[in-house]
Amino acid sequence: MSKFEFKARKASGEIVEGIREGSDRFQLSRELVSEGFIPVSIKPAQTKVKYDFAFFNELFVRIKLHEKIMFARNLSSMLSAGLSLSRALSVLHKQTDNVKLKRILKSILEDVESGRSLSQATSKFPNVFSSLFVAMIAAGEESGSLPASLKIVSEQLDKVYVIRKKVSGAMVYPAIIFVAMIIIGALMLVYVVPNLTKSFAEFGAKLPYSTQLVVNSSNFLLNHYLAAIMLLALLSSLIYYGFNSKRGQRTVDYIFLRLPVVSSVVKQINSASAARTISSLVSSGVTIVKSLEITTEVVQNYYYKEALTHAAEKIQKGGSMSDFFKEEEKLFPILMGEMAEVGEETGNLPAMLMNVAVFYEGEVDALTKDMSTIIEPVLMLFIGLAVGFFAISMVQPIYALSGNV
Repeated sequence: MSKFEFKARKASGEIVEGIREGSDRFQLSRELVSEGFIPVSIKPAQTKVKYDFAFFNELFVRIKLHEKIMFARNLSSMLSAGLSLSRALSVLHKQTDNVKLKRILKSILEDVESGRSLSQATSKFPNVFSSLFVAMIAAGEESGSLPASLKIVSEQLDKVYVIRKKVSGAMVYPAIIFVAMIIIGALMLVYVVPNLTKSFAEFGAKLPYSTQLVVNSSNFLLNHYLAAIMLLALLSSLIYYGFNSKRGQRTVDYIFLRLPVVSSVVKQINSASAARTISSLVSSGVTIVKSLEITTEVVQNYYYKEALTHAAEKIQKGGSMSDFFKEEEKLFPILMGEMAEVGEETGNLPAMLMNVAVFYEGEVDALTKDMSTIIEPVLMLFIGLAVGFFAISMVQPIYALSGNV
């Protein structure tokens, strides 16, 4: 159907104008005649080109974890209330303000209305819906308990969201101090050191190596500031790409597992995440091997991914979950192996693993609350060393000059 602008005359002689849809102008002309009008002119309507920034908005907008949690939770609630899947998806599509999520929900809705399952529709967007998300939906569809599966997914994602917030919140204070130190150091090199350097030059003082290092850094920053900015950008890029490379991630993960205090947090976060994910998947009807394969994508540390991959291979050959946890005592706490063994003996493995997850999530909560208290003295020591180095480097030549006078 196309839109046409028309002008027609009534029997009274009055001219009427408007826009109407029709398959072609002849069909529209016949409609007007049948309604008692005399067509004067009919031409295709000129549609105004709308310029918007939807493409750019979608390009830069991200779908946050919190939005995925709300999607799963709201969809579960609406299905439990008796709404059909397509109706529930339609409501969520209208409600969301995120342009990227709105487009994805529209695609999912179209797929569901055309006969595809929700798991098939969501699997088209692996960057948004993880394999855990899709597997839980598929398990819910097979068992006829999709609302319950969606509720479990929302709870699982919510726990991940809460832990991330707590860990990132604990790291805000050290990050602010570190950035402030860099800014203050740069200001000292630009404004304070040059004045002291002039005084040293006037008296012909012999500068120690530490002072010479500070002076050379100041001169480089003043005379080659563009090169300094480029060097900083290059160094930042190398660190970023280094950390995101496979070898870099493996190195960082190895260091985190060896650092005091940090290693405890890393082990408990990954153990809790693994236990909760396996428990959720197995309780929803997913096989243990498949659950372990999906869990490898949920845990963050490289060595946990590697261990869970080996676990899937061993269990496929007839091994048990408890034996795996006991063999990997360097990664998983002893309690996890013992609880898994009790779960296997009683036939209640998901419940036992969920208890482990809840316990270690509580431990992570307590550790992250105390983390700022633990980090503070380390930061003070680091700041003290930096300030001490700068003070000694600048004061030492002054003492040498006063001794000569």
